[in-house]
Amino acid sequence: MAGNCNSLNTLFRHFFVLRHITSSSVAMEKSCLGNSDDGLTFWLAEEKDYDDVMGISDNIYQGNDYLPRRYHSWMTEPGRVVMLARRGNKLVALESGLLVDDGCTVVVEGLRVCPSERGRGVAGVIQRFLDDYLQKLHPSIQVKRLTRGVEPGEQRLAKFTLLAKRAVLSLVGETVNFHSFTFYLKNKLHSSTGTGSDSGKSVPHLVPLDDKQLRKVLLDPDLPSRVQLPGGAIIQDWQPLQPIEANLEILGRRDLSWLVDDQEKPTFLSFYTPPYPIPYEGGSLRLNIDTFGTDAILARAALVGHFQKVLASGAFSGNGMLMLRVYMDCSLLDGIQSFCEGFEGVRKFRGYWEQELLERQF
Repeated sequence: MAGNCNSLNTLFRHFFVLRHITSSSVAMEKSCLGNSDDGLTFWLAEEKDYDDVMGISDNIYQGNDYLPRRYHSWMTEPGRVVMLARRGNKLVALESGLLVDDGCTVVVEGLRVCPSERGRGVAGVIQRFLDDYLQKLHPSIQVKRLTRGVEPGEQRLAKFTLLAKRAVLSLVGETVNFHSFTFYLKNKLHSSTGTGSDSGKSVPHLVPLDDKQLRKVLLDPDLPSRVQLPGGAIIQDWQPLQPIEANLEILGRRDLSWLVDDQEKPTFLSFYTPPYPIPYEGGSLRLNIDTFGTDAILARAALVGHFQKVLASGAFSGNGMLMLRVYMDCSLLDGIQSFCEGFEGVRKFRGYWEQELLERQF
């Protein structure tokens, strides 16, 4: 009897060991989503991959990379997929897709390839794999959109349609200098418009929006034409979103500060994204201001208004550098650039370049 019990115990031990090995193998197989002919394997990104991702991101976007700040929030953002490619155990590429427009559109962003793999077609391989994965996961997707920064005349991406482009003004300076820069621009606005306490005239009036007002403004079907939305989309920090009900929750996550010239039927709309850290110069802040509309005076007033609110938040009181990017209708660039010139502590970071909004059928 004892011999039978020992045999049964041994059998059960072997069974549980085998089940553990089999379960572990299945889990590993499920973690790897697929592979390519040239030896790449594909995986969904996890929190623990952060250091590896940062390891392939050195000097991305000239130190203006947003991913160090956003990677962890991407891991839990609804509708987002972050795909990794590995060669053996080494991470070699990343790309992400965000489902927007009520499931009809995927916005791709974050693409990067480690230096040793660049020029070998890895970017195209991970893009195609992500497309296939998203198509199976979300059959409702009809359109793929992306934004990219280009120099004038740069060759366009094949298979994509150019929907719109905006001018980008890049400025940089020590963060503490933006306190004085704000007052410099405010005085310059008064001077250029003949307004101020001495003149009796008021500065062009821009007002904030509460949540109820914002919802009404964004869902107005005439808004895209009134404020000349590029490609009919609100582009927030490079993310194009149609002004529809399904995207309001996405915009609400971004903690944006809005200004308009009219709370009912605006012809000019602008917002800023709260400053966030970037790797530039060993640790800096980046402030993005998006403008929609073509009125030059209102665009200047929006810059001053946003700067004053950021100043009140205390964001201009820290050490280090601040990178400012202003996105605008191309017709506004010369005037805004001239408006921001002449202050010694803030300089242009980059020459003229553009933000393109591109689309293709999925």
